[in-house]
Amino acid sequence: MKLQHYLGGLENLGPVDFEKRVFVQEWEKRIFGIHTTMMAESAHLIDSLPRYPMDTLPTSFKSDWTWASLRTGAEGMQPFEYFKFRYYEKWLGGISSFFINQGYISEEEFKSRADFYRKEPDAPLPDKPSAPIREQIVRYLEQGDSGMRPCAGKPLFAAGDSVTVADPAAVDHTRLPGYLRSKPGKIVEVYPGAFAYFVNTGLDGIGKPMPVYRVAFDAADIWGVEKSEPNTMIYADLFEAYVQAPV
Repeated sequence: MKLQHYLGGLENLGPVDFEKRVFVQEWEKRIFGIHTTMMAESAHLIDSLPRYPMDTLPTSFKSDWTWASLRTGAEGMQPFEYFKFRYYEKWLGGISSFFINQGYISEEEFKSRADFYRKEPDAPLPDKPSAPIREQIVRYLEQGDSGMRPCAGKPLFAAGDSVTVADPAAVDHTRLPGYLRSKPGKIVEVYPGAFAYFVNTGLDGIGKPMPVYRVAFDAADIWGVEKSEPNTMIYADLFEAYVQAPV
């Protein structure tokens, strides 16, 4: 992953923004709503738990859109550009690029509509979702979707096992924090079942259902003794592909 997505342990990155409001400006709520609507209409829900009526949902949105899609858009940003924008501005950029790249709207049409609303900020917005889609959105907000699946085989590790975090090839999108690569830890919990991920990360190793472990790390093994408080533990949930026997 690029620099901006694993800042743990890096120095001189301040100042830290302690803003506690979820939405700082009103338009940010609409971006969150658009993202939620896209997830509630995502084609991947045909195989999700719980089941959703995707084959009868009256939508022209036929693509997969998940949290992984949103993160992939942000991770594709040039690092210095990434730090220029606020949180929901990054969302807006990723969502806009997705609709253009998928052919739902042309770049020229997108620019034209943006220019129109800049000049006419009080102009009516597009129609609200139909009743079936509204029902789907509400249900999705209440129930979400899970990558949990039955575990096809026995997990490779058990609670109490000492392990080392893998150091797989770097890819555009990963669920492995960079600061945990090659670090020693101990399995403290094996979650029931297996978990798939929304996208296949290729050489990174995740996508298909696999066991997930809760792993404990001594902070000193990660940050070094001089930068760690005594008796401090760090916990991470890791896919089995990221965990291996001690070397």
